Amino acid sequence: MKSIAISQSNYIPWKGYFDLLSFVDEFVLFDDMQYTRRDWRNRNKIKTPQGLQWLTVPVQTRGKYHQTIRETALDGGEWAAAHWKAITLNYRKATFFNEVAAMLEPLYLEETHATLSTLNRRFIEVICDYLGISTVITNSWNYDLLDGKTERLAGICEQAGASVYVSGPAARDYPNIECFTRLGIDVEWYDYDGYPEYQQLWGEFEHGVSILDVLFNCGSDANRCLRHAA
Repeated sequence: MKSIAISQSNYIPWKGYFDLLSFVDEFVLFDDMQYTRRDWRNRNKIKTPQGLQWLTVPVQTRGKYHQTIRETALDGGEWAAAHWKAITLNYRKATFFNEVAAMLEPLYLEETHATLSTLNRRFIEVICDYLGISTVITNSWNYDLLDGKTERLAGICEQAGASVYVSGPAARDYPNIECFTRLGIDVEWYDYDGYPEYQQLWGEFEHGVSILDVLFNCGSDANRCLRHAA
């Protein structure tokens, strides 16, 4: 049985994103979806002594955001050094800062990307490699996309040869299960509850921050903070 998950790419996503990614056999970055403002596509949160701080990648938009994530271009490159400075200031006291910084610093200070999709995928793949996650990552444009929201998801699953579609709990009201059933595809709902706490900087524990928080504080032992990583 082959399992598949389909999700938009996010910027330095939280641990649950990587947990779902590691749970399935194939993870499709569905960046043919419309770009949404003030969402996780181009921003995420880190912990600081003053509380949570957003790191936002500036992007170019068309009118009222009439473009897909795939079509969304980055707006300049100055943000990268600023993000790395913020990350360094707030995580340099973390136990595994030097180890993880050696992996991340070149992504911020030596690489450039034209689009949000390529940027997000690059970070996701590097972090997966560090975590030992070997799930195949593909793009939605590798498949023929059908009309209809649920039909597109089911069509991708069918074309990928998947027998199980795994979705986050927030999408329970989204798919028409019959579209999957007709194709012999089971639907499972992923549960993000029950993550263990770990030694975290700066006050009260926060689960909903970027995976970078796990990496800097736990290093090579970061997998214990996930449920399904290797």
